[in-house]
Amino acid sequence: MIRLSQREFAKLVRQAYYQLPPRVRQRLDNVDISVADWPDADDLDLPEDSTLFGLYTGVPLTEREGNGPGLPDQIIVFRRPILEHCATPEEVVREIQVTLWHEVGHYLGMDEDDLHRLGYG
Repeated sequence: MIRLSQREFAKLVRQAYYQLPPRVRQRLDNVDISVADWPDADDLDLPEDSTLFGLYTGVPLTEREGNGPGLPDQIIVFRRPILEHCATPEEVVREIQVTLWHEVGHYLGMDEDDLHRLGYG
């Protein structure tokens, strides 16, 4: 397992965020992006062979009504599952990028099939 502190991992998440195209980052003005060690038990409604690397909670842009922004949506990137899954620091960086894009895709209204077709599944 790769070892990175919460601070080091959060720095990689920030770097991945700033690698998103500016037009995508502009759409994320009401989205809180954070890091947690593990998902909560409530978040683990997954098939048995799956691991949760990230989670989007909120209302996708495609489902919003014209009332303006409410409470911020949230994207959480889970540190420990990613570190346990990856064998090299380069894999960690790539998995963070893929995970962030995956969750941003949900925010933008994409479903799992859309994300798999784009390579972020």
